[in-house]
Amino acid sequence: MIGIYYEHPHWFTPLFAELDRRGTRYTLLHAENHRYDPGDRPPFDLVFNRMSPSAWQRGHGHAVFYTHHFLAHLERHGVRVVNGTRAFHAETSKALQLSVLRALGLPYPPTRIINNPADAPGAASELRFPVVVKPNVGGSGAGVRRFDTPADLAIAAANDGLELGPDQTALVQEFIPSEEGRITRVEVLGGKFLYAIRVYSSGETFNLCPADVCQTTGGAELVRSACPVDAPRNGLRVEGYEPPPQVARQVEQIASACGIEVGGIEYAIDARDGRLYYYDINALSNFVADAPRVVGFDPFARLADFLVQEAR
Repeated sequence: MIGIYYEHPHWFTPLFAELDRRGTRYTLLHAENHRYDPGDRPPFDLVFNRMSPSAWQRGHGHAVFYTHHFLAHLERHGVRVVNGTRAFHAETSKALQLSVLRALGLPYPPTRIINNPADAPGAASELRFPVVVKPNVGGSGAGVRRFDTPADLAIAAANDGLELGPDQTALVQEFIPSEEGRITRVEVLGGKFLYAIRVYSSGETFNLCPADVCQTTGGAELVRSACPVDAPRNGLRVEGYEPPPQVARQVEQIASACGIEVGGIEYAIDARDGRLYYYDINALSNFVADAPRVVGFDPFARLADFLVQEAR
């Protein structure tokens, strides 16, 4: 039996539909009201962890911390967990992600870690503006704010204008003005390169969820099957992309170092000097909207293949 542990009500409906189409047996495990007996061996061959760190933005922050305990319980009982404790630890700590990148010798934006909003201006004094302040437990751009001047940041820090998130830890980080206003997201499955996309935005949002993308770069409207039907259009545009082989290898190294089997790693090219910076590691992978049109195949079908194989 496959268990799918999740919180967001819409993001995974395409996966459920694919499993239903195949007649694959699975159980939905709702993170926000879940419970377990630490003495019982769970009745699953495999559990797929789809918990979102941004649950704290939807009133389910308690489930983020609960998930660490539940995943450890599963692994202690020998259950095969896809995106288990190591992956979720990385997913829920942007600070840890940067430490991983540093250990791998890969580039990331200069950053300072704080646990008090009052420390943000001092931390930023060591950086180049503009800067962003990011909650350590993020997801979907939750709580991220950009500041173009030290004065703007000082005012926000003094007036409760900074969101440090549920663990009261945040990153003060140099903002990378991306080349052509785009970021690149590389997806992995089984820890191996699956596909890459380039997402273009107006720069007014930090929520670049691939499932929310509205159009191709050619203007074709995309079917957003993982979004609620009334989700607002956000102006994001996307195109399939073949990254340099070196980048694909580095992404696989990042995924391996974090224990991520299904996820997406994002990077930007600095418009000022052409340098590449990795800036976000996601163990929660929301595949791009209308993927067959954008990348030429259905990643949910390949994900279902992977889960069935691993459950055996």
